[in-house]
Amino acid sequence: MAIALSFLSTHLLLLVASFGVLAKGQLDPHFYDKVCPQALPVIKSIVEDAIKQEARMGASLLRLHFHDCFVNGCDASVLLDDTDTFIGEKNAAPNMNSLRGFEVIDRIKSALYYVCRGNVVSCADIVAVAARDSVVALGGPSYEVHLGRRDARTASQAAANNSIPAPTLDFSGLVSSFVSHGLTIQDLVLLSGAHTLGFARCTNFRARLYNETWTLEDSQATSLKYICPSESGDGDDNLAQLDGTPAKFDTVYYDWLLQRKGLLHSDQQLYKGDGSGSDGLVKYYSQNSKAFWEDFGVAMIRMGALSPLIGTDGEIRMDCRKVN
Repeated sequence: MAIALSFLSTHLLLLVASFGVLAKGQLDPHFYDKVCPQALPVIKSIVEDAIKQEARMGASLLRLHFHDCFVNGCDASVLLDDTDTFIGEKNAAPNMNSLRGFEVIDRIKSALYYVCRGNVVSCADIVAVAARDSVVALGGPSYEVHLGRRDARTASQAAANNSIPAPTLDFSGLVSSFVSHGLTIQDLVLLSGAHTLGFARCTNFRARLYNETWTLEDSQATSLKYICPSESGDGDDNLAQLDGTPAKFDTVYYDWLLQRKGLLHSDQQLYKGDGSGSDGLVKYYSQNSKAFWEDFGVAMIRMGALSPLIGTDGEIRMDCRKVN
């Protein structure tokens, strides 16, 4: 990546791209203002309650939105259970035994049916708003979620396996994945910044821990070996935090990358320390939390506009786990 543009210019490019999404008229932040003005406050309240009970849930709800949008667009297909006609995404390799938050989405859907006096708010919009409210509840920035998505009638395990970037990807593979979704390298760095929240399973960082010791800070490697034994199957589900403040939305994730403490291979690929790739962006956001907050919201809006079902496409599910 040639970071020849000033960071102010890059920031403006992000904003222009965001306004370009709005210009298409696909989604509208005020979509529910008249049909159910209580919708967003209800989602916010339930998300805050869920995070109060378990802070980790915020990271899980944010991840749920990402894993939904990267598979055929932001259409709530990730919520669908398997049926006789399709195998869904819940048991795809990136999601099995790790994707969480489905019960929280169910609670929101039930509450909205009562408050809105009918089946008004789509599951896809619930996922998008819950992700934003999770960020805010854990100390991060608010941003306007653009609404009006409808829900898919099918899901694809194969698409999930192929579309969600793996934690083992090198920088070029990460860039290719994001570009294939119409996203930029800056989006990659910003959306990866969501790893300032939450934890990762041993299976996702074992190879980095034992095969890449030269790129992992020594004390970090030592402590992680107590959590994640070298033998596959031993401690696979043990968790390690993605940065030093896993329940606080901040820029510590980028600080860790600069210190060679990135937990996942894909994390550390964003900063190699040789001035290549996205090194400059990682340094910039590490040192400029305000810019990160502003640009993260724009990147989330861009991701949330990936191939939404609108108008008469798809449906609004009564139950987020199954088609009507």
